[in-house]
Amino acid sequence: MTYRIGKCLLQNLLRRKRMTQQELADRTGKTKQTISRYINNQSIMSYETAINIAAELDCTMEDLYEIVKGKK
Repeated sequence: MTYRIGKCLLQNLLRRKRMTQQELADRTGKTKQTISRYINNQSIMSYETAINIAAELDCTMEDLYEIVKGKK
């Protein structure tokens, strides 16, 4: 069994935390445009970025993306 990253779930997490993209950008040192690129699946977060965003949102890194199971 293999796995791949699916859709980014960041927008849902931001809504639940009542946080804007700009607030997250300010807290993580990323630009709002970068946060938007993650949300729109135009870019995938690095491991380091995912750790920092998960810490700010009080969630796990696995909560940031759908995990899609695939066949070997």
